[in-house]
Amino acid sequence: MPSDIAVYGLGVMGRNIALNLADHGLDVAVYNRTARRTEAFVAGLPADSGITAHYDLAALCAALRKPRVVFVMATAGGVVDSVIDALLPLLERGDIVIDGGNSHFPDTQRRWQALRDRGIRFIGMGISGGEEGARHGPSIMPGGDADAWPHVRDMFRRIAAKADDGEPCCRWVGDGGAGHYVKMIHNGIEYGDMQLIAEAWQLMRDGLGMSSDAIADTFAAWNGGVLASYLVEITAAILRVRDSDGTPRVERIADRAGQKGTGRWTAIDALQVGVPLTLIGEAVFARTLSSMKEERTALADRLGTPPIAAAGADATMLDAIRDALYAAKIISYTQGFLQMRVAAAEYGWRLDYGSIALLWRAGCIIRSRFLDDIKQAFDRDPQLPSLPFDGFFAAALRDADAGWRRAVTLAVQCGIPTPAMSAALSFHDGYRSAVLPANLLQAQRDYFGAHTYQRIDRPADSHWHTLWSGDLSEVRTDD
Repeated sequence: MPSDIAVYGLGVMGRNIALNLADHGLDVAVYNRTARRTEAFVAGLPADSGITAHYDLAALCAALRKPRVVFVMATAGGVVDSVIDALLPLLERGDIVIDGGNSHFPDTQRRWQALRDRGIRFIGMGISGGEEGARHGPSIMPGGDADAWPHVRDMFRRIAAKADDGEPCCRWVGDGGAGHYVKMIHNGIEYGDMQLIAEAWQLMRDGLGMSSDAIADTFAAWNGGVLASYLVEITAAILRVRDSDGTPRVERIADRAGQKGTGRWTAIDALQVGVPLTLIGEAVFARTLSSMKEERTALADRLGTPPIAAAGADATMLDAIRDALYAAKIISYTQGFLQMRVAAAEYGWRLDYGSIALLWRAGCIIRSRFLDDIKQAFDRDPQLPSLPFDGFFAAALRDADAGWRRAVTLAVQCGIPTPAMSAALSFHDGYRSAVLPANLLQAQRDYFGAHTYQRIDRPADSHWHTLWSGDLSEVRTDD
C-alpha cells in the first residue's frame, strides 16, 4: 500500500513528526542518511504502526502515492540543498517537497523559485514547539507554493496543536519564504519574552531580595492573569527545583545563554527593512553579553557593583514589576508585528496578522492568552497600524505606565541591567512622541554632509540646505 508522506531525517524532530503523523492515521515512509538510525527508530515500533522504513532514496520515493510528498527534517543551510538535489532526479512535476527545518527565509524564497521552475512544488514550513510539540502537536506556519497546500493541508492540520476553541494552529501564511519568515519573527519574540522574564526574575531576586520560592509563587500567580503563558508557567516550575543540598538549581546553571541564530536573523532583517526592533535586538545582545563571562567577572572585580541595598518586597513593587513585564511584552509584539507589516510590503506577501496570532496560541514556545487579545485587535481593525493604536492595548499601556517606570527606576538604582525592559520603555516613549530631537540630527547631517532637510513651515516636498560655513543663508536644493 503506498504511503501518504515520506519523512526524510530521523533526528528528534523528524522522529516525533513521523510518530505524530502515524498517530493521526497517515501511512508514513521514513528514511535517514544513516541506516543505523532508521533501524533503531523502527525497531521499537509495533507492526501496525503505519510507519515503514526505507534505506535508499529511490525506494522511499517509489513508496509514495502521487503527488509524492517528501517532508525534509534536515539541518538548515547547505544540507537542505543537498537533500533537495538528491531528491530531484526521483521526483516528477507536481510532486511536493516540504522543508520543516529552521531555515532562513531567503533560502526558502530561493528554493521555492528554483523548484517552481523545475515543476516541483515547494513548501517552507515553520514549526515551533520543540520535540514535545512535534510529537503531540506543534504550531505550524506553512508558506511557499500555494497550489501545494490543498494536497497536504488536512494532514498537517490533523497533527497541529489545537487551541482551546479546537482550532488547529496551522494556517497558510503566504508565498515563497513567508512561512519561515513568520517563524523567524516568532523566534525573535521568544527571545524577547525570555529576556523580559529573566529581567523580572533578577529584579525580584536582587532588587527586592526575594527567595526563589517566593518568586516562583509570584510567577505562578501571574500565570493566572494577563501574563498567562507557557514561558511564565515553566519559569515558576524551574524556580522550585532544588539540588540535593537545597540550593535552587537555577543558581548553579552557568549564566551563559546560547542561541541558534534565529534571533540574530530577526534583528538583521529589522535593520534591512528599517524597523526599530529595539527590544528583540537588546534580547539578542543580552545573550551575546552573557557569553563574555570571563570579561564580566574581571570587570566586576575591578569596578565593583553599585552599593545599593535591596528595596525589600512589597505588593506595590511586585505590581510594578508585573506591569513592566506586561507592558514590555506588548511592545515586543508591537515591534514584531510592525516588522511583519513592513516585510510584507518589502517582499510582496499578503499576511493575515490576526491569523498569525492564532497560529501561536498553542503548541509553540510563545503560546499565551495574550494572543487572543491580538487576534481581537486585528478583528476590530484588519488595517491596524500597530497594537498601541487599538483601544485595548492603548488602555493597557496607560494603566501599566507608572509601574513600568518604577520598575526600571529600581533597576537603575540597584545596578540591575534591564536592557529589554528599558528599551521597550524608550521605544514606547519615542513611538508616542509627536516631536523627537531628530531635527537636530538632520541639521548635523546637513552641516557635515550637505544631506539637506525639510522644514515644518514649508511644503513637505521641498528640501533645503544651510550654508553653515558661509553666511548661514538657506538654499532650496530641489528647484
